[in-house]
Amino acid sequence: MTQITEQEQFWAGEFGDNYIDRNKSQELVAAKIAMFSRVVQRCSQIRSARELGANIGLNILALKSLLPHAAFQAIEINSRAFERLATIPGIAASNTTLFEPVEWPGVDLAFTVGVLIHLNPDMLPVAYERLYQASNRYVLTAEYYNPSVVEISYRGHSGRLWKRDFAGEMMDRFPDLKLVDYGFIYHRDPVFPADDITWFLMEKRA
Repeated sequence: MTQITEQEQFWAGEFGDNYIDRNKSQELVAAKIAMFSRVVQRCSQIRSARELGANIGLNILALKSLLPHAAFQAIEINSRAFERLATIPGIAASNTTLFEPVEWPGVDLAFTVGVLIHLNPDMLPVAYERLYQASNRYVLTAEYYNPSVVEISYRGHSGRLWKRDFAGEMMDRFPDLKLVDYGFIYHRDPVFPADDITWFLMEKRA
């Protein structure tokens, strides 16, 4: 595995290890199921999905509860997270950077959740390409939205988190990607509180 940016080294190391312990509750899984249920209702025939930056696989577990017959692929840079991710039954998983291509078949849905915000901005075009090429039909980004690029201090660290219009940039870059739906997840939701992220579901259309 080649670590090519400071941000990836950050997540592959101790900070990424500690992230696992902060983000593994059943309440979080429930909130993810609630979000993904809204997403998959706007899709048709999702038989396969790939997550870039899957951590321990909570998003995939949420999707598996909604799409029990789908096949799943996942990429994760942190070795400790990958060990848990790889135990999910039936998953194809790779302990590598999402910037490196993998020799896997395309999927119906390629997605990120809270990953693009942490990437080196100069590498976003590569990340967008990986998402786009992985998908045969749908692309989902669930990230922090802002109409312009804004850097935010992340747990006392600089150069580790940016908000921007990731979906808009992808649709500008790939004209056949069209917006299907979008939604906001609020941290004060009375039933399924989660991080304040905005999801955008896009579809490849000729």
